[in-house]
Amino acid sequence: MKKAWKWLEIVLTAFMLLALVPQKTVAAKDTQTTKITDTYLKKVKNKGELVMGTSPDFPPYEFVKNINGKSKVVGMDIEVGQKIAHDLGVKLVVRTMDFDSLLVALETGKIDMVISGMTATPKRAQSVDFSTAYYRSGQDLLIRKADKDKYHDFRSFKGKAIGAQTGSLQATLIKEQAKQTKLKTMDKDSDLILALKTNKFDAVAVDTATAAAFAKNTDGIMAIPSGLKITSDGSAVAFHKGATSLVKAANKSIAEIKKKDLINKVYLPKAGKYLAGGKTKKEAKASNSMWAYKDFFIAGVGYTLFISAISVIFGFLLGTILALMRLSHNEIAHSIATAYIEFVRGTPLMVQLLFIYFGLGLVVNIPALLSGIIAVSLNSAAYVAEVIRSGINSIATGQTEASRSLGLSRSATMRYVIMPQAMKNIWPALGNEFVSLIKESSIVSVIGVKDLIYQSRIVQADTYRGVMPLVITMILYFIITFGLSSLMKVFERKMNHD
Repeated sequence: MKKAWKWLEIVLTAFMLLALVPQKTVAAKDTQTTKITDTYLKKVKNKGELVMGTSPDFPPYEFVKNINGKSKVVGMDIEVGQKIAHDLGVKLVVRTMDFDSLLVALETGKIDMVISGMTATPKRAQSVDFSTAYYRSGQDLLIRKADKDKYHDFRSFKGKAIGAQTGSLQATLIKEQAKQTKLKTMDKDSDLILALKTNKFDAVAVDTATAAAFAKNTDGIMAIPSGLKITSDGSAVAFHKGATSLVKAANKSIAEIKKKDLINKVYLPKAGKYLAGGKTKKEAKASNSMWAYKDFFIAGVGYTLFISAISVIFGFLLGTILALMRLSHNEIAHSIATAYIEFVRGTPLMVQLLFIYFGLGLVVNIPALLSGIIAVSLNSAAYVAEVIRSGINSIATGQTEASRSLGLSRSATMRYVIMPQAMKNIWPALGNEFVSLIKESSIVSVIGVKDLIYQSRIVQADTYRGVMPLVITMILYFIITFGLSSLMKVFERKMNHD
């Protein structure tokens, strides 16, 4: 024991000494190593694709449009990404996720670059490398038109609530410069606009170009100057720390974009056409009807049912194994099952999902859909295990004794005597767990899985209608869960009859 403590002391001392090494020296060594091992550009060219991460709820930078019944991410930033990929001679692949997950995805190798109206701040530059700025815009506040005489800039909002996207430059500016206001953050700009319209916020801080897009396409809101001071050069492309070769290649493309003024002459006008749609008012109204987006909702239902069905199967199988392990007289099996169940039940599903997708992504690249299925399955297994364990414990010990006295083995007793009765007892609780699993699977939308919640957000962003897509989503979830509940009751009645 003394030796173990001595070794622990040595290890801790070593870590402390490493922490005391001057950061500049370490940084210099890291830079030298990076120059030698920078193969990022070579890897991109070898795989033939450049993976771009973005949060498509930020018009005119990036947003989703319904084009011939299919969702497509368009906007100024997509054009910039296409330009960089074209100059590299590779294909651009766009992956969508929440804004505050983009840098994590970049650091864990899920994507090669981030283009999402992201401002190159000193704090962000500590963990990623930025290209030169490709666009600079001001900062505005979106307010309700009914309040146009009340507010003039951020100084007018003393004691009022201002919304901003989580992890955005706007959130930082409000926090630092508008300290007398109440900052409220959300992951999606579409949610912020809905909160503004429903009087949850008094204003929403966004980029000037984005403010103009929302004000033009959303009834009842308008843009005013924010009065916030910004010192950054503007929006830039983020790359993995040390990806100097990719940064240099992107800078060449950006230099050409600036020289030819492609953003103002080509990219922004093209994004404006997507926003306007080139339609009459009557045509625009028809295209924004929920029926026009039926394929989006159908696709969302399909993904939700697929994830739920796979997760139910694997969750039930793993849950049964864990329940038997926890009831086992084998101390190792009992301890492993207990530790797993308590850990999973004691941590949020969101954290588990992000760990599997981003954390394990450092070791093996797991696709978003598979990550969602794994996370939901593993989480459900812990709860199913406890339901099954309680069902087994509810069977009188006399049942086991009687079956053993008749010559049945322990496994045969569990299979033919205990489990059938336990399943009859736990079926309602098991049914509730399966119904809950369908609703909990909606969490996978945060990593870009195109389930029902993800599709409803796309419809919100595309139609600038906040409430109706949510109403339809609720109805669809109710139909799914009510149908499953009714099916479970049919089996429950048959079990009771038997």
